[in-house]
Amino acid sequence: MYNLLAGLRIYFKKQEIKYESGIFRLSYMFTTAILIAASLMTTAVQYIGTPITCMNDGDVPINVINTYCWISSTFTMPDSFNRKIGGEVAHPGLGNENGERKYHAYYQWVCFVLFFQALFCYIPKWLWKSWEGNLMATLVMGMNSGLKTEEEKEEKKRVLIDYLLGHVKQHTSYALRYFICETLAWVNVMVQMYVMNRFLGGQFFSYGVYVTSYADEDQESRSDPMIYVFPRVTKCTFHKYGSSGTITRHDALCVLPQNIINEKTYIFLWFWFIILWFLLTGLVIYRAALLVWPRTRPKMLRARARYIPGEVIDVLSRKTDLGDWWILYNLGRNLEPLVYREVVSELAKKVETAASNAV
Repeated sequence: MYNLLAGLRIYFKKQEIKYESGIFRLSYMFTTAILIAASLMTTAVQYIGTPITCMNDGDVPINVINTYCWISSTFTMPDSFNRKIGGEVAHPGLGNENGERKYHAYYQWVCFVLFFQALFCYIPKWLWKSWEGNLMATLVMGMNSGLKTEEEKEEKKRVLIDYLLGHVKQHTSYALRYFICETLAWVNVMVQMYVMNRFLGGQFFSYGVYVTSYADEDQESRSDPMIYVFPRVTKCTFHKYGSSGTITRHDALCVLPQNIINEKTYIFLWFWFIILWFLLTGLVIYRAALLVWPRTRPKMLRARARYIPGEVIDVLSRKTDLGDWWILYNLGRNLEPLVYREVVSELAKKVETAASNAV
């Protein structure tokens, strides 16, 4: 298991070039990692361990009952969840009478669903990586890696300033594509929550609320969603031909140890997706404000680089657009403060000079 999860460490390596927000990184990096880890754990239990163990009083071999109940799905009786354990029912959701049945076949698909969820979480990142094309890394040009000579430093600064000056108001699509990817990450979270809710029979949306409400009660007497959604003990009915040719029925009780992992996995996912949805909602609102109210952009740039004179930021804000602002903002995250100040100050002078000459 350790070897299976060790490969996920690559997702948590420090980003050398910063060209996306921390919240966006959480939406694809951390979420993808935990979904893959959960998928690997459920796969290990399902295909390496013992996902189901059944018992019956008949003459049917245990391995036959285990295999049959696993592939045909087991069931519980919803009317029996609120009855007294040990008195009216043997286990939560297991009654003696032939009442309404709720079949549980989803546990066979949990590992696959989690894996495909991880793939969909990475789609916004994949799109942004394709669209970004290493532009920010190209602009930075290793200026933070310790240049050997002052001439090399000045040359790279000159190339960067010339590029920015020659491409004023030509980076709008660069910024918009990134904002689209953040919006896709936000939509993806909502879609995934809806899919999980459908997958668990409409129980996911309220799952975390009810689990926290009943967490302090006795497990044997409570009727909480963990037992209802992920029952530990279920029933299975097996029919076979008897010695006289008549059909005989064999009832089996099945223990599902995999559901112990499933219930913990989905309660964690519930809290994480709720937190992630709020973070991404705030981020999308913030991006919308940047699009609708341009006056917010210089304020954000000042917050990023307080050591740059206000008049320099004012000049750049008047002469550039959203795309240029996004490029400058990310350069501030990647360049050393002194280098960034020199680049921005020189760029402001040249932009203002070019505007004056044009008039």
